[in-house]
Amino acid sequence: MKGLLQRVRQARVEVAGEVVGSIDQGLLVLIGVERGDDPARADKLLHRLLNYRVFSDEAGRMNRSLRDAEGGLLLVSQFTLAADTRSGMRPSFSSAAPPDEGERLYDYLLERARASHPQVACGRFGADMQVHLVNDGPVTLLLET
Repeated sequence: MKGLLQRVRQARVEVAGEVVGSIDQGLLVLIGVERGDDPARADKLLHRLLNYRVFSDEAGRMNRSLRDAEGGLLLVSQFTLAADTRSGMRPSFSSAAPPDEGERLYDYLLERARASHPQVACGRFGADMQVHLVNDGPVTLLLET
């Protein structure tokens, strides 16, 4: 399972012109589910997202987690993160989880996030989404479990 996290000042997701999820300061995380991923990997990714130290402390060092910063968490499914781009001129999605499996694990991750953190928003699985963000830093990191 992959999570491309971006530290943001604000972010929102729109579907057909309607805002379906938004946060102020926090993390926008694009979620890629791969074949073989399971709830244990989702739990590990969530633990890392909530506790990964990417927010600045008083000295300006990245020593504070999302929990420490009391920021929002915006989860957006993005199957293209599972693409194999090592060769050719077109991505292969053979390592991506089938849609039903991907949706099941994304929903599981979202449910666990809402049970663990007070500010959680999301996109809509499988929808054509427009993601708007103000990247803070910029700080963008790929976490894999």
